[in-house]
Amino acid sequence: QVQLVESGGGLVQAGGSLRLSCAASGRTFSNYDFSTYGMGWFRQAPGKEREFVAAINWSGRRIYDEDSVEGRFTISRDNAKNTVYLQMNSLKPEDTAVYYCAANQNSALTIRGDLYDYWGQGTQVTVSS
Repeated sequence: QVQLVESGGGLVQAGGSLRLSCAASGRTFSNYDFSTYGMGWFRQAPGKEREFVAAINWSGRRIYDEDSVEGRFTISRDNAKNTVYLQMNSLKPEDTAVYYCAANQNSALTIRGDLYDYWGQGTQVTVSS
């Protein structure tokens, strides 16, 4: 079993930045295990469905939802720390949501939430206008 814990959310003014972190752990979960996982970030705004934001695979290849991210967000990972990050710049009020980290064991680089095996509890990001 893998636990994912997000942090770094908060309240920020429009145009500001935040960096979200997601730390992975487990009783027998190693750095090597983490390095093989595909990792993703999703978000869910009030009254809306969960949507894909960004993903990164074992080799560092990345994909983004360009419609919403528009080059403002960057996903990265530090396998030595079992952590994935989401750097968010030029934040807009429409970025307000709960942000979730997710992991898949198949090293998949995918936007599909149903292909992720583990999810964090989420961290709130609120962008004021």
